[in-house]
Amino acid sequence: MNASGPPAGRRRHRRPWACYAVVAVGAVLTVVPFLDMLLTSFKGPGTYGKLPYRFLPEAFDLSNYRAAIAQLDLPLLFRNSVLATTLITGSTLLTSALAGYALAKLRFPGRDLIFRLVLSTMMFPSFVFFIPHFLILVHWPGAGGNDLLGRGGAGLTVSLAALVVPFLVSGFGIFLMRQFMLAVPDEMLEAARIDGAGECAIWWRIVLPQTKPVAVTLTLLTFVHAWNEYIWALLISTANPRLMTLPVGIQMLQSHLDPDRMVPVMMAGLVLSILPVLLLFVLLQKHYIRGVMLSGLK
Repeated sequence: MNASGPPAGRRRHRRPWACYAVVAVGAVLTVVPFLDMLLTSFKGPGTYGKLPYRFLPEAFDLSNYRAAIAQLDLPLLFRNSVLATTLITGSTLLTSALAGYALAKLRFPGRDLIFRLVLSTMMFPSFVFFIPHFLILVHWPGAGGNDLLGRGGAGLTVSLAALVVPFLVSGFGIFLMRQFMLAVPDEMLEAARIDGAGECAIWWRIVLPQTKPVAVTLTLLTFVHAWNEYIWALLISTANPRLMTLPVGIQMLQSHLDPDRMVPVMMAGLVLSILPVLLLFVLLQKHYIRGVMLSGLK
């Protein structure tokens, strides 16, 4: 007789309901705010926030969506958001893959110090650097009416580059790619070098194809962060309103709407703004989950 109790496998599965309950509660807490946002976008004027609170709208009306489209310059906002997000995501992927490979597989003086400096950039919130970034862009030489010393004009703050430049490189992206590339066998790379392959060919033909799962994960995380960026976009739009993005434009609806209609119309604008993110997640869901598991992001 085994006096030590039931086997470990049986003990693990004794109370699966507790795990299911935790997962169910987490799913409800995650889904209910999004569902409330969607349903609120169909509510009529003056119905949001009244007690007792009605979760479902009295009638599903598209007038809030028509009002949001009428108040917002959607083509301009979508163009700015899509261009900025695409450039930021592409640059982050490229720089992270290159820097991650160098820090993981190349040996050169100061490599560990550089990696520690990259890690240190992750210790500070991004808005800490917004004022220095803005001053650098204002005094960018030869741009926006500036002379070669960066004086006399607005610099890059009145161009689309202002939305992009501070986010072209990501310390988190470099760290993520570097940690994943460490698992690529060095023997494979040495065999390629013996066959005469250069570092660029090794990176492109051997290392990069193996990083597809983590690259998809980084793509989705970067896209969502860049698409939802608000504080920096608001700061830049004060210099040039033509650079306003979707999050800033939706927030600006407050100053153009009747208070009774403000929340439902803003919710309709938010629903329109998250559609690209949801579409991207649906398309990349399988690769994203695999990338998270392989990269150790539990």
